[in-house]
Amino acid sequence: MKAVFHCVATVGLLLATVPASAHHSFAMYDQTQTLTFTGKLTRFIPGANHAQLLFQLVDANGAPVMDANGKPVSWGVEAGPVARIAKQGVTPENFPDGTIITVSLNPLRDGRTFGAMPNVTGIINCGKQLPAGGCTAETGKVYLAENN
Repeated sequence: MKAVFHCVATVGLLLATVPASAHHSFAMYDQTQTLTFTGKLTRFIPGANHAQLLFQLVDANGAPVMDANGKPVSWGVEAGPVARIAKQGVTPENFPDGTIITVSLNPLRDGRTFGAMPNVTGIINCGKQLPAGGCTAETGKVYLAENN
């Protein structure tokens, strides 16, 4: 009976460690396509495996881009692990809600409005107002330019 208990406990411990080391494939993203968007950050999600930044698109004047139903067009992007990107300044403190960002991403293959950042593309932080000429490397601060 003692041997059965030890066997069950060992299997349980092994199964408990699998999620910590699990990682998803990037096959769900269309890596042949890179889209670049400017938007207003609505949420920074500091996940353990990958941080996510959710944002609503803005036009050249800083106004929200609306869909056919009159609702703001929202997108999200998956960045690197929180610990790594925080070392490069991408934190909820530096990217509070309302921050204007420009980001490039490989979109999901299924058409949903979400993507993953390709390596060495960076996120541009332009503060709370869209600068004249748009949110660019010249008008904002670039983070994660060495996102690898």
